[in-house]
Amino acid sequence: MLKTPIARGVALATLGATLAIPTMAQAAFVDDSKVNLELRNFYFNGDNRDESATPASSKDEEWAQGFILRAESGYTEGTVGFGVDALGLLGVKLDSSRNRTGTGLLPIDSNGTAPDEYSELGLTAKAKVSNTVLKIGTLEPKNMAVARSDSRLLPQTFKGGQIISNEIKGLTLDAGYLTEVNQRNDSHYEDITASLNGGSLGGGEIDNLIFAGASYKLLDNLTGSYYFSNLEEAYKQHSFNLVHVQPLGNDQSLKTDLRYARSTDDGSSDVDNKAYGAMFTYSVSGHSFGLGYQEMKGDTGFAYVGGGTDPYLVNYVMIGADFAKADEESWQARYDYNFAAMGIPGLTFMTRYVTGDNFGANGRGKEWERDTDIGYVFQEGALKNLGVKWRNGTYRSNIDREVDQNRLIVSYTIPLM
Repeated sequence: MLKTPIARGVALATLGATLAIPTMAQAAFVDDSKVNLELRNFYFNGDNRDESATPASSKDEEWAQGFILRAESGYTEGTVGFGVDALGLLGVKLDSSRNRTGTGLLPIDSNGTAPDEYSELGLTAKAKVSNTVLKIGTLEPKNMAVARSDSRLLPQTFKGGQIISNEIKGLTLDAGYLTEVNQRNDSHYEDITASLNGGSLGGGEIDNLIFAGASYKLLDNLTGSYYFSNLEEAYKQHSFNLVHVQPLGNDQSLKTDLRYARSTDDGSSDVDNKAYGAMFTYSVSGHSFGLGYQEMKGDTGFAYVGGGTDPYLVNYVMIGADFAKADEESWQARYDYNFAAMGIPGLTFMTRYVTGDNFGANGRGKEWERDTDIGYVFQEGALKNLGVKWRNGTYRSNIDREVDQNRLIVSYTIPLM
C-alpha cells in the first residue's frame, strides 16, 4: 500500500520535516511519532423515490476504496516543542456511472462522470508549550462551532490555525481561524460556505470562520461548554452545552445532554434563530434508551458551516435531515445495544426514529427519518480489527424528496509506526 503516490508523498513530507530538525532534538520527535494507514471500502446506494425524476437524479449508487494515511510526529525537546503532522488521502473509483453520481463518495467532473481517483496531501506544523498546542495548516476540528464530517469515503478537512490549551485541570480552551475547506469528495480547497436553513446572504460574500470556546468539568459528572463563532458575512453564534451523567448503580446511568444556540445576522445576512435541544439517555447492561427533543425559534432555521459539516444538533441524523428549519419542532427515540454485555464483544446495534413538523408554508411541513446501524469489529484471528458496518436509512417528507438509503462500510487500520 505504501507504493501509492499519496502514501509516498506523506512519507517524504514527514521525512523531510524530520531531517530539518537538529539531530539533538530528534529523539522525542521520532520516538513519539505514529503512522497508520486506514483502508476504507464504501458502497453507497440511494433510491430517491421520485417517479418524475430523470435517471440522473432518481438513484445515487457508487462504490469506492479509500486510503487514509496519518503521520503524527512527536515534539522536539525544549521549552517549546515543534512537530509536523501529515495527512494523505486517496479515493479510488470501483463503480460509478453518469446517472448514478451524487453519493458524496466521489467528485463529479464537468462531463458529469466521476474520475478514476482523487487525492489530497495535507501538512500541519505544530508547536507545544506545556499543555498548550498550536497547529497551523491542515486541520480536522471537532467542536460545537465547527465539526468536520467523516461520514463518507474520506474526511472533510480545513486550512487555518487552531490552539487548544489544557493548562488548568478540567478546563479546555479552544480557538481557531479557518480560511478554506476541502470537502469529503474533493481534492482541492475552496471558500467556506454556509447552510442557513431558509436564511439568505443578500449578495454578501462569505469570508473566514473565527471561533473560540471553553469546556469545564464543573463536577465529576457534570461538564459545561460555551463557544462563540463568526462565519464572516453569514452569522454570529453563541452555543451552550451541559452534559450530566448520573450513575444509578447496578451498571445503570442516566445521561442528560442540554444544548442552546443563538444565531444572528452578520454582514448582509438575515439569520435569526434560537435552537433548543435536549437528549436523555438511560443505560443498563448494554442497553441504551434515548429520548430527544429539538425546537427552532426565530425568522430562520439553524445556521452552520455548509458543505457537509456536521451541525451540533441532537437531531442531526444520517440522510442529511437536520430537523432545523424555521419554527420546526422534532422528537427522537433511539435504542442502542452493545452485544459485549452478552458475551459478543465488537458487535453493536443502533436504531432511531426522528419526526419533525410545524415548518414551511402555514406550518404544515412534516418529515421523519428512521435509521439503523449494525456493526462488527473482529476481535481476534487473521481478521482482527477489521470493521464491517451496514447503515440503513429512510426519509419521508410532504415538501421534500423522499429517500431510501443503504451504506456498507468495511474498514481496517494498519499501524505502520
